[in-house]
Amino acid sequence: MAADTTTSKEFDISRTFDAPRSLVWKAFTEADSLAQWWGPKGFKMGDIKLDLRPGGVFHYCMRSPDGMEMWGKFTYREINPQESMVFVNSFSDAAGGITRNPFIAIWPLEVLNHLSLEEHEGKTTVTLRGGPINASEEEMKAFEQGRESMKQGFQGTWEQLDEYLAATK
Repeated sequence: MAADTTTSKEFDISRTFDAPRSLVWKAFTEADSLAQWWGPKGFKMGDIKLDLRPGGVFHYCMRSPDGMEMWGKFTYREINPQESMVFVNSFSDAAGGITRNPFIAIWPLEVLNHLSLEEHEGKTTVTLRGGPINASEEEMKAFEQGRESMKQGFQGTWEQLDEYLAATK
């Protein structure tokens, strides 16, 4: 088995939300909450399965505004309630198998992510950092070249989370 380390610099993005850590944690760990905000702007969540434990899976389907279905999956490695989680993110099929990115065929099959939540004076900073694992050189290059696109995508996702948290308070 290949090591779970990457030779490229990890992708890193943070945002501070005007919400307590307990509420932000729930947004990341409850299926009904995730359905309200996770994914690219304009996409709607369809099927969701969530088994929040080491070895458990978050398996989901998103539908684009034009009706295209896209499946994804997190396989959880570590869960530290209200503090952090470690998970491997992959594109998926409806059965939960790992598949290629439908837009970039040479995208890494697996990305190891570390998500942390830190609260200060009632606000919570979420930091996500991750990088490809078990990836070829070509896949690592695709990941490097996709940084700006990932940043833009997560900014839209964080905006949706911000709106969800404001409506939930």
